[in-house]
This record gives sequence, structure tokens and C-alpha cells, in this order.
Amino acid sequence: MTLKEKIYLPAVLGGMKITFSHFFKKPVTTSYPEKKREFSPVYRGRHVLKRDDEGRERCTACGLCALACPAEAITMVAAERKRGEEHLYREEKYAENYEINMLRCIFCGMCEEACPKEAIFLTDRLVMPEHLRKEFIYKKDKLVESMDNRIDVSQRQIKKYTVEK
Repeated sequence: MTLKEKIYLPAVLGGMKITFSHFFKKPVTTSYPEKKREFSPVYRGRHVLKRDDEGRERCTACGLCALACPAEAITMVAAERKRGEEHLYREEKYAENYEINMLRCIFCGMCEEACPKEAIFLTDRLVMPEHLRKEFIYKKDKLVESMDNRIDVSQRQIKKYTVEK
């Protein structure tokens, strides 16, 4: 073993070479609160139950979304629309209780594909962190969009139709 090898000079120089090469590379991480990561156009995030243009809920509680869900995360209770509720629900039947367990959901999008009324969509919004498990069960108060803050899903609808063709 030579003196140069005894003082680990080749190994130290090799390590320094690797370290200096990383100074000139683009960083692979982002500082999250300051910079937000750009999502893929096909990203599937939080669900939304859509309303029609008149503000009535589109969901008719047919149950196809719950049947299509491989994680069995969707549950609903159907009810009949009463006289005078025509401005709230589009069809005669509606979901009186609609729940999605976000801890079970795998965001596969099968519910969106199964819905014949285009009532449920996955958006580009994140599921917010919570401290209690029961807060991850989203009910209609969190799922149904408000008329003041409508969520644009037109890009998802375009992709859905272009894939089918």
C-alpha cells in the first residue's frame, strides 16, 4: 500500500468530485410552502358533487358510483323528492345522505366513470390533513359544490370523451 493510499487520498478526491458535481445540478426537491408543485393534468384529487346550471343537485342516488368503487368507500341513502323541493334536486330521487370515506378511497376515478348523470368528479384539489379519522368521512356538506364557488371540471369531461373515441 502506497503512502497516497494510506492517507485515503484517492477516496477523498473521488468523494469531493461527486460532491462538486451535485452543486451544478438542478435540485430535485421543492420548498413546499413557498413553491407549489405542478400537478399532472390527469391528477385525481378530492371529489365534488356537481350541481346543474340552476343550482340543483345532479346526483340521483342510483348507486352506480358505490357499486363501481373497488375500495367500497362510497355509501348513500336515497330519498324521494317532495313537493316544493324541485329547486333543490333535479330528479325525483336524490341522495339524502352521501358519504365518501377518504381514508378508503384510492382515487381511481371509477365513480366518475360510472356516473350516468355526470354528478361526481375528481378535482385537482387536495384532501386536507385532519387529526381525527371521522373527519375524513366527507358528507354532502363538504362534497356538494356551492353555487358561489363552482369547480370547473370541463377539462376532465373533455379527456373522458377523447379517451372513449
